[in-house]
Amino acid sequence: MRPPFSTLADRLPSLGLLLLRVVTATVLVFGCVQLHRFTHILTVAPFLFAAAAGLLLLLVLWTVIAGVAVVVLEIFLAASHSCDLYLSALLATLGLALALLGPGAWSVDARRFGWKRIEIRRPE
Repeated sequence: MRPPFSTLADRLPSLGLLLLRVVTATVLVFGCVQLHRFTHILTVAPFLFAAAAGLLLLLVLWTVIAGVAVVVLEIFLAASHSCDLYLSALLATLGLALALLGPGAWSVDARRFGWKRIEIRRPE
């Protein structure tokens, strides 16, 4: 059975993907923590959705979907001029990289959707 993402990297590449996920998720969640500056719900909502996608990345659940959500939300935030353009471009790029590379071997997604080995034995 083929997983819904491109690869399941092992060893050092998987550690790199873990580091990439943790850094991206931390920036997204801490960006939402700074909500005390905003008062209107329409201003806060994209940041809440970005924090939810960051939590999915941190928990390593639905990595591809969370990565695409980060890309869409950061493009929206960059277009609406509600945050730093360069930070939004960086986070959108990191989200796209995570969506394209997949979760890595050290993830819940790898346990749920990883490569399955089917052994077919010869009849004796």
